Amino acid sequence: MRATEPAGNRSSLAHQVRYALRHPERVPAHARRALRDALLRLRYRDHIAYYRAVMASDTARSAEAAVGHNPSREAWTRIGRMQFDYLVGHGLQPHHRMLDIGCGNLRAGRLFIDYLDTGHYYGIDISPHILLAAQDILVAEKLQPKLPYLALADDLTLAFLPDAHFDVVHAHSVFSHSPLHVIEECFAHVGRILAPGGFFDFTFDRTEGVEHQVLHEDFYYRTRTLTELAAKHGLDARFMDDWEQLPHRQSKMRVTTAADRARTVGS
Repeated sequence: MRATEPAGNRSSLAHQVRYALRHPERVPAHARRALRDALLRLRYRDHIAYYRAVMASDTARSAEAAVGHNPSREAWTRIGRMQFDYLVGHGLQPHHRMLDIGCGNLRAGRLFIDYLDTGHYYGIDISPHILLAAQDILVAEKLQPKLPYLALADDLTLAFLPDAHFDVVHAHSVFSHSPLHVIEECFAHVGRILAPGGFFDFTFDRTEGVEHQVLHEDFYYRTRTLTELAAKHGLDARFMDDWEQLPHRQSKMRVTTAADRARTVGS
């Protein structure tokens, strides 16, 4: 049995009723999220501004909860270690320059910073609140000598970053909270910042049925949708089958540039 299975339509009334009957203790929390969603959507039309407000609300409660629905420190540590171990086992090397999109409070970033050469980690996030929490983690883990960069981003055009600079780009649990136009914005620009031979790994909430969203926070996509969208912008995307064996609800894909494929074929 695989650890990750495609989601059904979680926005349907039938699913919501079944879920509420199975987990009545979670209904009040979902109701609070639904109320917050309605209020924030009235105030913010832009998705980045909306989700920045969501992160501010979640971080005020718990920085660990803000980067995952499970607020426990144990889960925070375990999922960060899982991300790190997987990426190191799939090509990340200490000399690589890494961009961590949606770095959060360094759940995995603290491990990447320690592993990479000094100055080779660059984390961005849309939330100033979570970046302040990330600074606290840097101090607690005594990682200041590794000179990591942490920057606030307002979109995914990545315009302030240099061409062909990053060997590895990583986005864990970012596209699961992003409408399709935000994902396309990233695909349209990530190829420019990838160094020759570099790759971009991202996770997403997968469905092979009807694509849907829950509130304006959680988005479910078909693999084919993301593969075709990547191809539209000169990127090759492949599904990472072995990630499916790990205890995580999201799926993972790896993106490389079509130019890299052409170089490989021609060599």
